[in-house]
Amino acid sequence: MTAPHTYAEWSAILDKFKDRIDDDETVEAMQKGTIEWQTGVAERFTKKLADTVNYRMNSATDRFQRDISRSHGQEGAIVQALLSIRKELRLLLNAVSLPAIPEDYRKRYRQLIIDHANEIQSNLENSARSDRTGKLSSVIRNNRVNAL
Repeated sequence: MTAPHTYAEWSAILDKFKDRIDDDETVEAMQKGTIEWQTGVAERFTKKLADTVNYRMNSATDRFQRDISRSHGQEGAIVQALLSIRKELRLLLNAVSLPAIPEDYRKRYRQLIIDHANEIQSNLENSARSDRTGKLSSVIRNNRVNAL
């Protein structure tokens, strides 16, 4: 996959990333890409990237909730769901750490993902408090979503 350099190329590669088409190769190409940071292009690019990242985060969260509801309290399934969403969030962090964009944008995108991971972890810990055995709480603490 070739590295993107124009907005049209970035748009196409972000569509591939949104559709989960060969994530590793896509992110690698994104990391090698460049873009002319000028008025108009920068706004469209940042909107497209933010929309793509939000879509992937929401999709990962939905998949995680589905996996948890299907786990029926089985520890192995819960751990797998936790590791799966953490892996997706790590991939997203890598995807927004683009040398092609200014540092302040990279920081904002990274913080968005980190905040999302922290919120998920906090919600999980709060809901695990109702487990009298403490087993669920232990699983959640030992397999933190926000250990990015």
